[in-house]
Amino acid sequence: MKARFDMYKASPDALNAMTALETYVHGCGLELSLLDLVKTRASQINGCAFCIHLHTREARSRGETEQRLYLLDAWRESSYYTDRERAALAWTEAVTLVSENQVPDDVYEEARRAFDETELVKLTLAIATINAWNRLAISFRSQHPTHTRPVVQTTTA
Repeated sequence: MKARFDMYKASPDALNAMTALETYVHGCGLELSLLDLVKTRASQINGCAFCIHLHTREARSRGETEQRLYLLDAWRESSYYTDRERAALAWTEAVTLVSENQVPDDVYEEARRAFDETELVKLTLAIATINAWNRLAISFRSQHPTHTRPVVQTTTA
């Protein structure tokens, strides 16, 4: 797949506005580790390879474990995530899939047990922001970096 064009060059003002929003989200007071999980999970749901690559790399740089990243798309079945993270991930899925589920009351109640009103607004803004980034990256076919060394395949007898 080939990038359609460089959206940063095409509309710097629009991308500066998105970057300002991202700067706010990054500094809003929610745990960066939580934001990494939320951004990665929304990007998985949306199928955004560029953002999955970016946010898993950022998460690793902040000390996130490979195991938690590998199991993120099956977080309900893993004991690796805290109750707060589980509430955030459920909220992320519901908000990302809003057209399918209208954000169910049970998911809201779970989120409210883990987040106060101010935090829930910030979390929802973080989810909305990553969904906007996903839509930009997917629409314009943003390309994640690729490795230049060949993949070594092994065979077993």
